[in-house]
Amino acid sequence: MEEKITGSEILIRALADNGVECMFGYPGGQIMPVYDKLFENQYGVKHYLARHEQGAIHAAEGYARATGKTGVVITTSGPGAMNLLTGLADALMDSTPVVAISGQVGSAMLGKDAFQESDVISSVLPVTKWALQVRRPEDIAPALSRAFFIANSGRPGPVVIDLARDAQIGTAVYEKQTAPFIRSYDSDPEPREEVIEEAARLINESKRPLVLAGQGIMIAGAEKALSDIVEKGDLPVATTMLGLSSIPSDHPQYVGMLGMHGNLGPNINTNRADLIIAVGMRFDDRVTGDIKKYAPDAKIIHIDIDESEFDKMIKCDLHVHSDAKKALEALFPLVESKSHKDWLASFDQHRRVEEERVMARELACESPNGGMLMGGVVRKVCEAFGNDAVIVTDVGQNQMFAVKYSKFNKTRSLISSGGLGTMGYGLPAAIGAKIGEPDRNVILFCGDGGLQMTIEELGMIMEYAVGVKIVLLNNNFLGNVRQWQHLFYKKRFSSTPMVNPDFKMIANAYGISAADVQETSQLDAAIEDMVRSKGAYLLNVNIDETDMIFPMTPGGNGVDEILLNESEYYKPV
Repeated sequence: MEEKITGSEILIRALADNGVECMFGYPGGQIMPVYDKLFENQYGVKHYLARHEQGAIHAAEGYARATGKTGVVITTSGPGAMNLLTGLADALMDSTPVVAISGQVGSAMLGKDAFQESDVISSVLPVTKWALQVRRPEDIAPALSRAFFIANSGRPGPVVIDLARDAQIGTAVYEKQTAPFIRSYDSDPEPREEVIEEAARLINESKRPLVLAGQGIMIAGAEKALSDIVEKGDLPVATTMLGLSSIPSDHPQYVGMLGMHGNLGPNINTNRADLIIAVGMRFDDRVTGDIKKYAPDAKIIHIDIDESEFDKMIKCDLHVHSDAKKALEALFPLVESKSHKDWLASFDQHRRVEEERVMARELACESPNGGMLMGGVVRKVCEAFGNDAVIVTDVGQNQMFAVKYSKFNKTRSLISSGGLGTMGYGLPAAIGAKIGEPDRNVILFCGDGGLQMTIEELGMIMEYAVGVKIVLLNNNFLGNVRQWQHLFYKKRFSSTPMVNPDFKMIANAYGISAADVQETSQLDAAIEDMVRSKGAYLLNVNIDETDMIFPMTPGGNGVDEILLNESEYYKPV
C-alpha cells in the first residue's frame, strides 16, 4: 500500500506535476505547514519571497503574461488572502491565468472569527473565474488539477484554492491527476462552418475592412494566423493596448493602436470602415468612446472564445464563438486575395499628421520648460535595446507614452494593467516577467506615483538578483490625473503634486545601480550605462511636469473626436 503523506506535501507535489517551476508568496501562520515542506525543496518548485502579497500576485501575473504559463501565488489566511484581491481583479479583467493558494484556519474554527480568519471564498468570487475551499488532504490534488485547467483554458483567468489547516496537516495517498472533465464547461469551442462562411463573405465583399486585434491573439497563439490572413486579404490591422506585439510594429498591414490615447489612423477610420473584424478583444470603453457614435457605417464580426462578450458593449452582426487561432485558420482559405491600396493609404495620411503634429515634439525629448519629454525618453531606451525587450509599464502617463513610443518585434512583449488600471502593478510584474523570461531584456517604464505603491519589491530584486531595467519617468506629479485636472478641472491640481524621496539613494540601498538624469545632454550616456549593466538598474529621469499624452479622445466623445493638443481637435481632410 502506498505511503500516506501530508496535505502540504501533496500540494507541492501536485504543483510540480502541473508543470509549476516557481511561485511567489509570503508565509504566515495558517500556511506554515506548506512552507515547512517547501524548505525541503523535494519537488523542485522554487519560491520567491515577495515583500507584500499584492507584489506577489502581480509578479505571478507578469510571469504568466510573459510566458503564457499559469502564475502561482501563495499566502496565509486573513490579511494575506485579502491582499490578493486587487491582483485577482486585475487578472480577471486582463484574462491572466493565475492560481492563488491561501491558507485558512482549521475547519472547526471556520465562521468563529478565529485569529486571521476571513471568508475568502465569498470575498474572491466576484473577481475570480473559480474558487474552492479544501478541507481534506485527499481533495487537494483533484482541486489543483481542476484549478490549473480552469485558469489556463478557454478565456484564462484567476482561480483561488483556500486551504484549511486540517487539509495541510492531515495525511492521504497522493494520486496523480489526469486532465479533468467539467460538465457544461466548453473551454475550446469549434467555430461553426456556416458562421465562418458568412464571415468570409463579409470580408470578401467589404471595401474598407479593419481588423481589431486584442490580447486573445496571443493567448490563442494566433500570431501567424493573424499575419497570414491580413496579408492575403490586404487588410489593415489595429491592436488594442493589450494586443500590442501580436503583430510586429513594422508589419506593412499594421496601422497602429486603438483607444483613448491610440493613433489617429485606426481611431478615425473605425468610423469610416464598412466592416470591423474584432478578434480576441472585448470592445472596452476606452476603445469605443461613445458607443452611440461607434462605427456607424460598419458591419461588425466579433471573434471571441468568451461568448458573454458578444453584444455586451457593441451590437455585432456576426458572432464567431471560438479561439482566435481556430477561427482565423478556418477563415484563411475562404478569404480572397485582395488589394485595399487606397484604404490603407488613408491610414498613412493620418499617421503623417500624428508624426508631424504630435510625435516630432516628443521625440525631440527636450522641453523648453526644463526636464525631458516622456515619448523621446521611451523611444531612446527601446532603440538602445534593439526594440527587442519585454516592455512592462505601470499605469498613467508613463503607461501611455511607453505603449505609444515603443516598437515590438516579438510576441508577448508588452505587459501592462489594462482593464483595472492598477497603479503599483509595474515593478512586481516586471520582476515576474524577468524570472519567467531570464534571457530577454525586461524594461519597466513607471511613474513616481506608481513606483512608490510597491517600491518594497526592490527587495525581491535584491534577494534574487533579478535584472530588471527600471526607467522612472519622474515628473513629481500624479501625471495622468494632473493632465485631466489641467484639461477638464480648470488646472486645479488637487493632491497631485508629489514630494519625492531620493530614488537613486533608495535603489543603491537595495544594491541596485542607479543614475539621475537631469537634462537631455546626460541621457544617452546614462542609457548606454544601463544597457551595459549586467544586473538591475534604475534610471531616474527628470520629466517636464507639463508633458501630456496626445492624441486624446476625451471621455464621452466619439472615437474619432480627438484632441491633438490641449485646445485643438483633429479635423481630417
